[in-house]
Amino acid sequence: MKVCIVGLGAIGGWLAAHLQRVDGVQVSALARGATLAAVRERGLRLDSGGASWCAPLRASDDPAALGAQDLVILAVKGPAVAGVAAQVARLMGPRTRVLTALNGLPWWFTAGLPVPGLVLAGVDPGGRIAALLPPGRVIGCVVHASCLAESPGHIRHVLGNGLLIGEAVGGLSRAADELAALLARAGFAARAVENIQREVFYKLWGNMTTNPISALTRATTDRILADDLVREFTTAIMAEAALIGERVGCPVAQTPQDRHAITRSLGAFKTSMLQDVEAGRPLETEALLAAPRELAQQLGVATPMLDALLGLTRLMDACRPAS
Repeated sequence: MKVCIVGLGAIGGWLAAHLQRVDGVQVSALARGATLAAVRERGLRLDSGGASWCAPLRASDDPAALGAQDLVILAVKGPAVAGVAAQVARLMGPRTRVLTALNGLPWWFTAGLPVPGLVLAGVDPGGRIAALLPPGRVIGCVVHASCLAESPGHIRHVLGNGLLIGEAVGGLSRAADELAALLARAGFAARAVENIQREVFYKLWGNMTTNPISALTRATTDRILADDLVREFTTAIMAEAALIGERVGCPVAQTPQDRHAITRSLGAFKTSMLQDVEAGRPLETEALLAAPRELAQQLGVATPMLDALLGLTRLMDACRPAS
């Protein structure tokens, strides 16, 4: 089985290192710059659970050099998806599936919803990504894990190994079941679900506040939730988001207080958006904040607290020094 990772950062590198150890799986990577050079020179290094190993990977910056794949895992940051979609398409044959390991709401999110006519123009302007990577070819993945890219080609796994996968257009499928089994053989706690949109929205509901607030304040999640006023602000946004979820068929069973308790249990945790700010990388503002707001506007749901956080985050990002 030929598997290509597009986006050899923290999550993509973690997935690649484990899959490379499965018999009968040939793993390659589409990479560039320092990451490509590092992987070509010394392989991909993963530190996890006190152990460390190097995974030799075939890597290239040219999709033609890697050829058609059975599975492409798209693990780039949200702002990069539009720029790599054409390259992903060049890795696809007639039966290739694309597994997306992305934060926030992806371009295919509305495809499996019971509410017709909803669009996410902010994450897929003009439908260009969907034209290249149709939702019918996509299997969504929700990652419940934390990893860090220590340096190009060097990944550290921090905690968690859960992967939930499901057809972007909804329903159960043999392809999703087989992929879940493959990921389980690679050491992940993977399972296929009938409604991946619910899982995507639940994760968004839990991190769409702490991510941008940490980027704005440079605070870890424990400090965010320790401040009474900031915690009330996050709770108000989560209430607005829960109403959006209910309207699109993705109800949230937890209360914000339940979720706060889970987040507190992680301790002094750096969100992915805080890591991006510190590294000078683009922020996933569209997928985490603008996309749910776009749904709310189409549904007639008022989101004053979400609007405020989106405006502040966009302003902070616009005023950052150019990297």
